[in-house]
Amino acid sequence: MTCVLLTKTIPQSDYLSIKTYSNSSCLPKQSTFCYAMAASQSATAQESHTKQVQEIAADRNHLPERYIRKQDEEYGSLTTAGLSSPMTDDIPVIDISLLTSSPSELHNLKSAISSSGCFQAINHGIESSFLEKVREISKLFFGLSIEEKKKCFREDNDLEGYGNDMVLSDNQTLDWTDRLYLTVLPKHKQKLQFWPQNPTHFREVLDEYSSIVESINKLVQKALARSLNLEENCFLDQYGTTSTMNARFNYYPPCQWPEKVLGVKPHADGSAITVLLQDKEVEGLQILKNGQWVGVPIVRDALTINIGDQLEIMSNGIFKSPVHRVLVNSKNERMTVAMFCMPQTEKDIGPVDGLVTDETPRLYKNVTFTTEFFFENYQQGRRALDACKI
Repeated sequence: MTCVLLTKTIPQSDYLSIKTYSNSSCLPKQSTFCYAMAASQSATAQESHTKQVQEIAADRNHLPERYIRKQDEEYGSLTTAGLSSPMTDDIPVIDISLLTSSPSELHNLKSAISSSGCFQAINHGIESSFLEKVREISKLFFGLSIEEKKKCFREDNDLEGYGNDMVLSDNQTLDWTDRLYLTVLPKHKQKLQFWPQNPTHFREVLDEYSSIVESINKLVQKALARSLNLEENCFLDQYGTTSTMNARFNYYPPCQWPEKVLGVKPHADGSAITVLLQDKEVEGLQILKNGQWVGVPIVRDALTINIGDQLEIMSNGIFKSPVHRVLVNSKNERMTVAMFCMPQTEKDIGPVDGLVTDETPRLYKNVTFTTEFFFENYQQGRRALDACKI
């Protein structure tokens, strides 16, 4: 397998150098930061998946082998073999309108993120009617003809646009999902050629929703800092003023063989914070908690918020970036909208100084964590966070 390396100089030799190796734990220390976008052994292997899952799902008599999950497939140190049947649990519900005034709610937030890594945010200030508009633009887009949707089709070797994730190897298990992946903030980085023109109000709704989510992101990051008795901007200072936000509209078609496929393979997010608007009726999200897959229930008008790898690094491992996956339904389609709040890439992130002591030594290197680096690890069944550990 060949690698295309993009290099950026950084000043300190103890920063993480990320390359593509057969053993991702063997990463050398160098004065340059490298991230690898792996190219497959042939163009056919990399971009052979031209049919969308929505089209494949229409054939109820055939399930392509590339989508069949491997029971012994590992993700980092996790193997899906031997795990007990999924159960449903009450994920903590946090009233985020109280985070600036209620010490008990702040404690509840810290407890939720330190244990399960996610919570259901209520009283976030978004009207139910507007959440319906966000769901509506997703439903209208995925309801268009294949030809119309393909006007937003992603280009080879580009993450943005409509379609599926990149195929990086011949043995990569594919996710049972179609998605529309867009950079939404900052606005000057938007690639509008991939934004749907139909529905006509798509851009207006997504721009407004992105602005609101960014406010929620800052509120939560400040609250998490205060919960650790830190200066409230310490995480945001690393998050930076040139941070980005990516939106991912997910469509999971029904599948006749739901036990054989996964909507999304087990993974942890490469963001600082992820804000998920769930489907109103169809569940599917699960997190790994104490070695068990736990179903995340639907809470009316709540936003499901989880910590990503980058905040786990900044918190020196106190806050947990949860491994999660998505199941599919045999009868019903499912649609969700995920917003990934990504720190700046102009400089590194690392554990906050106040969290590194003799009793709590540094667990992670200083790193520059890119979306491309995350996806390259994800599609090869590795956890990007593991490459960042000391």
